[in-house]
Amino acid sequence: MFCPAFDAGRCRSCTLLDVPYADQLAAKQVGVAALLAVHGDPVWEPPVASAPAGYRNKAKLVVGGTVDRPTLGILDATGHGVDLTDCLLYDDRLVATFGELAAFVTRAGLIPYDVPARRGELKHVLVTVSPGGELLVRFVLRSTEALARIQKHAGGLLAALPQVRVLSVNLQPEHKAVLEGEREVLLTGEDALSMRLNGLQLFLRPQGFFQTNSAVAAALYRQAAAWTGTAGSVWDLYSGVGGFALHAAAAGAGDVTGVETSGAAVAGARRSAVLAGLAGVQFLQGDATAFALASAGPPEVVVVNPPRRGIGTVLAGWLEGSGAARVLYSSCNPDSLVRDLAAMPSLRPTRARLLDMFPQTAHAEVLVLLERAAPSAP
Repeated sequence: MFCPAFDAGRCRSCTLLDVPYADQLAAKQVGVAALLAVHGDPVWEPPVASAPAGYRNKAKLVVGGTVDRPTLGILDATGHGVDLTDCLLYDDRLVATFGELAAFVTRAGLIPYDVPARRGELKHVLVTVSPGGELLVRFVLRSTEALARIQKHAGGLLAALPQVRVLSVNLQPEHKAVLEGEREVLLTGEDALSMRLNGLQLFLRPQGFFQTNSAVAAALYRQAAAWTGTAGSVWDLYSGVGGFALHAAAAGAGDVTGVETSGAAVAGARRSAVLAGLAGVQFLQGDATAFALASAGPPEVVVVNPPRRGIGTVLAGWLEGSGAARVLYSSCNPDSLVRDLAAMPSLRPTRARLLDMFPQTAHAEVLVLLERAAPSAP
């Protein structure tokens, strides 16, 4: 696939750009299958392919340049802005906003943050598009210096981009590679973007996490719900906005509990459950490992969807000794998945599926069904 940014040397993030997409998908399938082979021989469902381009539902744009000529994209090796508004991975509905967002930077007098000089105000513009085309837009500032100007001009931005449902400012005062800070200032009455997948409304709030590829995320949730079936009890650990738990409950599972550290995500998941009329699902704020260790016993099915580091030895050890019959492990990092499987030898992979969340890169998402092996005869 030809990419002007890659061809011009402005961005080299898509390391597989010169590999035909069918070959990328096949190589990822071979790679994850080889990693899992040491722990068993699962039945592999056909891999879930993505659109090769235009699949990203979010843009994390570093702001560089000047007030009059801002760049939206990344930083080069010297810490200066490189414009990537022509990146082919973004959903077209995101791309359609970039010109107006750049104009807003100029109109509101937002000085781009100069990383080498450590001066300026505007660090990032973060934009997410829902499957229905609505937007969440966030401006990440170093301080409150430019907040009043953003508030003053917000009405004009909302008029120019009427599809914006949530507009906010995030304050990140520290000079380090951290995308956002703790404080969020909402500029709209709406505080969450509705991300409708498979007929369920999921709610993404500022600072919340949502899968970057909406179409593949929908396939992931459908597959997990199919493997969960009508289990009598289910835990969704690291539940986020509740995608796995809500889909499991909608598919007929009973006594579903989601556990997530983010209070905003939990509030959104509870709202989704009410709207969907799913009385048999609850969401709790807390640490997944602590929740499991404090429990009286395991449910019939445990779903885990951890960050890249995996679930770790403590939770893996608890699952190993818990007696849980089935575990669904959704992993964005097959290497940490394999490490965790080594700590759960009695939970064997029986089914697996590759879901290609990030075409043109080496990243792979895999969903694995683990089932407890029968004890060996004496």
